[in-house]
Amino acid sequence: MRLRRSSDCRTYRPPRLASAFGDPHFITFDGAKFTFNGRGEYVLLESGLTDLRVQGRAEPRTTPEGMQDRGTGLTAVAVQEGNSDVVEVRLAPRVGGLQVLLNQEVLTFAEQSWMDLKGMFLSMAAGDRTSIMLSSGAGLEVSVQGPFLSVTVLLPEKFLNHTQGLLGTLNDSPTDDFTLRSGKVLPPTASSRELFQFGVDWAVKNASSLFTYDSRLLANNFLYGPKHDPTFQPLFPEDITPSPGQETEADKLCGDNHFCSFDVAATGSLSVGNATRVAHQLHQHRVQSLKPVVSCGWLAPPDNGLKEGSKYLMGSTVYFHCNNGYSLEGAEVSTCQANGNWSYPTPACQPGRSHTVLLSIIFGGLALVVLVALLYVLLQRRKRNTTSWTSQP
Repeated sequence: MRLRRSSDCRTYRPPRLASAFGDPHFITFDGAKFTFNGRGEYVLLESGLTDLRVQGRAEPRTTPEGMQDRGTGLTAVAVQEGNSDVVEVRLAPRVGGLQVLLNQEVLTFAEQSWMDLKGMFLSMAAGDRTSIMLSSGAGLEVSVQGPFLSVTVLLPEKFLNHTQGLLGTLNDSPTDDFTLRSGKVLPPTASSRELFQFGVDWAVKNASSLFTYDSRLLANNFLYGPKHDPTFQPLFPEDITPSPGQETEADKLCGDNHFCSFDVAATGSLSVGNATRVAHQLHQHRVQSLKPVVSCGWLAPPDNGLKEGSKYLMGSTVYFHCNNGYSLEGAEVSTCQANGNWSYPTPACQPGRSHTVLLSIIFGGLALVVLVALLYVLLQRRKRNTTSWTSQP
C-alpha cells in the first residue's frame, strides 16, 4: 500500500497581522508603530482587492469621577467585504462586554455562539471576544481590553500592495505606512502631531459609514456632526508630565513598554495601562507565532529501501535503509538545515549483498576460523598428553 505524501509546509505563507488597542495605539501590517487619539470614526483598513472595509470609532474614556480623559480608545468596530452583511462590534452600553449588530440589528447569542452569515462567519467567546472570518480569507478579532476595544486584523498574502488606512500599506516596507488619501507619504520619523494629522485624514465619510446610529447621543456626536471632532484636544507624548509617584508606579508596571507608560500617564489609571500592556504582549506573541517556518520539503525514500522520519522542518532528521539484497550508496542520515536544504540527498540502494549480509558472512567466517583454531589447540594438547603417557616407564 502506498502512503499519501505528508505536507511539508514549503508553500505555506502565514497571514499578515495588524492591531489597534489602548489609547489607541496602532501597529501596522509592516510593523510601524504610532499613537493616534482622535475623537471620531476612522478608516482602519480599506482594500480595493475585495472591497474590504474596516472602520473604528474612538471616544474618550469617562473617569469614575465623571470626567473625560484627553486620550481616546476604540469603542466600536464595523466591517463589510463586497456585498456581505455588515457586522458592527461595540462596547455594550452600561453592562460591559460586547454588543454585536448585524445589518444595524442587535444580535443575541443565547442559543449558539456562532453564526454563518452572508460572506462571513461570526463567533462569540465568553461575551468579550468576537471573531469574524471573511470569504476572502481575511479575519478580525475584536475583544474587550480594559475600558476600550482591541482589534486584530489578519490578511492573507494576496492583499499585498492592496491596503490603505490607519493600519498601513501592506508591502513588507514600513516606510510608506503613513500614506494620506492624496498619496502623500509621511516619513517614519514624522512627529506625533504630524501623525495626528495622518489619522485625521482617514476620517470616515458619511456616505461610506458602516456604523449604526441608534441613539440620540451617537447620532448627534457622529452622524450629524463631522466624523472627526476638531474641537477635541488630544494629549501628545511630549505634553505628558507624570508626577514622581505616578512615574514610579508606571515603571514597575510597564517596564520598557512605552504604550503602557503613555496610557498610565494619559489616564492616570494603572488598570488602563495594564490592559494596554496585555494587548501589546498578545500582539507580539501572535507576530512571533506567525513567523514562517523553515522546511526542507519532502525527501523521497530510496528505491528498494525505506525512510524513517516524516518531519521536514529545520532540525528534523531522517534515516535510510535498504532492503535485503541491496547495499546503501550515500549517506544513511540527512538533516534539514537552516537554509531549507537537506544535508544529503536520498541515497541509492544498489543490487548486491547488503551490509547486514556482508557483516553476517564476515562474522560467520571469523567464528569458523576461531572454532577451527580451538579444535587444533585441543587436538595438539591431547596429542602431547598421549605422548607423555606412553613414554612413562
